[in-house]
Amino acid sequence: MVPGQTATARAGPEPETGRFETSDGLLLAYEMYGRRTDPAVLFAHGFGQTRHAWGATAEALSQLGYCCYGIDGRGHGDSSWSPDGHYDLEQFIADARALGHGFGPRPVWIGASMGGLVGLMAETMEPGGLFRALVLVDITPRWEPEGVARIMTFMRARPQGFASLAEAQAAVETYLPHRARAKSPERLAKLLVQSEDGRYRWHWDPRLLDTVAVAAQAYVEKLNQAARKLTLPVLLVSGGKSDVVSEATIAEFQQLVPHAEHVRIPHATHMVAGDDNMRFSAVIAQYLERLPRSR
Repeated sequence: MVPGQTATARAGPEPETGRFETSDGLLLAYEMYGRRTDPAVLFAHGFGQTRHAWGATAEALSQLGYCCYGIDGRGHGDSSWSPDGHYDLEQFIADARALGHGFGPRPVWIGASMGGLVGLMAETMEPGGLFRALVLVDITPRWEPEGVARIMTFMRARPQGFASLAEAQAAVETYLPHRARAKSPERLAKLLVQSEDGRYRWHWDPRLLDTVAVAAQAYVEKLNQAARKLTLPVLLVSGGKSDVVSEATIAEFQQLVPHAEHVRIPHATHMVAGDDNMRFSAVIAQYLERLPRSR
């Protein structure tokens, strides 16, 4: 165990769960697949998601000899919500830096969307770097605003929540028609929390929409500057049907980070790991196997 971590014991094939304490006293929930003595891989989800987005990939990689941690960001899933309702990207970046040290040495950071951006910033803010490699999942320092606007519209659409899991499932199927019936109501329950009024709401703090989501666009230039400083191995995995990254933003990223590799998963949207998890997991496994075991 390392400072800042508490954990429960394994129970058969279930991942180990625990809490990581941040510098400002919040507790980040995580689940671990594999053995602590194996090389560490940290999974950071996108805005409004939870650690459960990574379960299948984390489990698969643990079978290949990696210790995989799926982590709920602050204000998401089972992690603490901010007592005063304040969130900003600097907090998420500080959390990424703490996690990099807490689950090191030199873990690989795999981040989707917002999770990728905070990992990018954390790497370049740490003297000497922080991670062994950086994997960005369908995100580039500049993104397509129309795609992000579509996501925000969905996230803001039901502040009153859902009367049942079936109603929530119907909303997801409308938003992601290519994945109709992909999640049973029981699986969807991991992404929702039942409030005192009996209604189901997404498992993240709605106050995030008025802080982090609004401020993200102002970080584009900072992200561009950070990308130019990257020297560690970098992989960009994009969805062929994504409306968040595009040929233009990918080309810009490759100019900023000429040594970065890029793999496109043809039939995936912005939700790459969920749309084609088998292909995504294979891409990540092949990339990790080519990395040197230390940086």
